[in-house]
Amino acid sequence: MPHRSELYEDVPSVCWPIVYSPDYNITFMGLEKLHPFDAGKWGKVINFLKEEKLIGDDLIVQAREATDEDLLVVHTRRYLNKLKWSFVVATITEIPPVLFLPNFLVQRKVLKPLRTQTGGTIMAGKLAVDRGWAINVGGGFHHCSSDKGGGFCAYADITLAIKFLFERVPGVSKATIIDLDAHQGNGHERDFMDDQRVYIMDAYNRYIYPGDGFAKRAIKRKVELEWGTEDTEYLQKGIVKRDEVVFKAARSRRIPILMVTSGGYQKRTARIIADSILNLHNLGLIDKE
Repeated sequence: MPHRSELYEDVPSVCWPIVYSPDYNITFMGLEKLHPFDAGKWGKVINFLKEEKLIGDDLIVQAREATDEDLLVVHTRRYLNKLKWSFVVATITEIPPVLFLPNFLVQRKVLKPLRTQTGGTIMAGKLAVDRGWAINVGGGFHHCSSDKGGGFCAYADITLAIKFLFERVPGVSKATIIDLDAHQGNGHERDFMDDQRVYIMDAYNRYIYPGDGFAKRAIKRKVELEWGTEDTEYLQKGIVKRDEVVFKAARSRRIPILMVTSGGYQKRTARIIADSILNLHNLGLIDKE
């Protein structure tokens, strides 16, 4: 019997199936600036969408933080205990100064935002089934598996969202992961290595992190890109067109689709993500109903 989780509570029908919380953003005494990632990009995406009058605060589904009990659906207790050591979190997030912080601060300022994003992905999974589509403006921690984190990914939100659906939503018996980040999604690949219910397509640069040969065995459709692959080769207009193609394929077949946004953390990424969501709306591929 699945445990009771607040992540699957009903959402007001007036809300768009877009999940976010201000708690997603990582800010702590400037430490976030020591990482090349834009650790506040999620709030910037929402601000761009507000500027374009697509959404307001009252129309956004407020993400809830995943509890230990939620996380244990996938993660081992041993792994969660490891996160109580600051040096482990420093290694996973690739922010060396985190090593010197008391763990209660690491939990509050670094891991709580990631747990909230993880809760957001799980919530968005249920919303996608209920509404036909959903977007978590965060999540997508595809380097984390049940017992190992890395590459800024401390929680396996993709695996969790799918396993929650398998356990709690009647009729959901298969899932497809379409991973279009530049890096191989070795976390969910390790988690679903022998699970025939999950089909994984992964397009990535074969020469960069993580280069996980074992995890590649789980990929059913592998697209290994070369250095210097241009948008015209990958997809004609880059990320906006890429997302459009995927949503068109899913929506035309009435397949529920969940989008997570954490691929790409450059300063311009937030604007690109917002433009992609606006394009999906302009094309009628997403709406509030």
